Amino acid sequence: MAYCFVLAATVNRTLVLFDDTNLWKYSGDTWDTVFKPIGKCNRSHFEVSEIVHWDGSDQKDRIIGLPIIDDLINKPEQVPLSFPKQISETLLKHHSNPPVYFISQFIWYLMRSSDRMREILGKAEAKIPFRKGPIVGIQIRRTDKLKTEAVFHDVAEYMKWTEHWFRIQELRNDSKIERKVFIATDDPNVFKETREKYPNYKVYGDSSVAETAQMNSRYTDSSLYGVITDIQMLSKCDYLVCTFSSQVCRMGFELMQVRVGDAGHLFHSLDDIYYYGGQQAHEEVVVLSHVPRNNDEIELGIGDKVGIAGNHWDGHSKGTNRAHGKTGLYPSYKTKELWRIIDFPLFDKL
Repeated sequence: MAYCFVLAATVNRTLVLFDDTNLWKYSGDTWDTVFKPIGKCNRSHFEVSEIVHWDGSDQKDRIIGLPIIDDLINKPEQVPLSFPKQISETLLKHHSNPPVYFISQFIWYLMRSSDRMREILGKAEAKIPFRKGPIVGIQIRRTDKLKTEAVFHDVAEYMKWTEHWFRIQELRNDSKIERKVFIATDDPNVFKETREKYPNYKVYGDSSVAETAQMNSRYTDSSLYGVITDIQMLSKCDYLVCTFSSQVCRMGFELMQVRVGDAGHLFHSLDDIYYYGGQQAHEEVVVLSHVPRNNDEIELGIGDKVGIAGNHWDGHSKGTNRAHGKTGLYPSYKTKELWRIIDFPLFDKL
């Protein structure tokens, strides 16, 4: 939905959610049950026969249908991780990761809560002492992810980085800080394990939400309410420890940008770097040359472009040097972001 919203803004069109009752697999209810309507236009304003598949930004057809981002042909350059050149100077001055901040505004608007969802979120937030000292948000996704996209990470790995963050805050503030975490997970056993192994931590979170996230109940109303609640509660935490292979954590991180401003550094991912599914190539530019020290590394020349595949979180990243096409490891500090600063006509009059 967020990428559709960006494309609508790119081509100055109105975004309409089509037939969400039948096609929205997350629940038997409609979009408006949990979120506010996207706009005033809806399905009644056009006929199905009018819909023409997306073919590019210059299309003149009245109604254009968008597929999931992975199936999008002639992908426009404005797709994430791009951000507008018209406001790039301001974004680069005030945010450490402008693409995240930019897309977060679209996601925040789409996720404006309905009255029912606002009530649910209010009850959940009332159980967590967000304004009474720092809380680290931990998101642990297992079940289906372990079969397709990610590896198993023990609770101890999450808690290692959680404790690391708390100790840094104590050094900065020269005072003891009460240990508190909010846990969002699809594994109900995580709550019991964390409380038993880390008795000095106060653990918040709802195990019933984890129960609804099981594969046999994931696409139900209660599961939908639960995952939205988890995302919103994660966004209210002071720091996130998670796996960015999970979209739940990435969305919590994105919404955190709206609440905090520059929260680009307030996370530790146990696996992926931040990405937006279906994004344009994430590239860096080399600022220090590098001669490979073993067969796993690649050569870097100043000014080379590197398509980054991931950060190994040990001082090295993996990527492909566009200059010679070789893929391998390289010292992360020898490159910097090559931001995708793109023209967005929508912002011309700002």
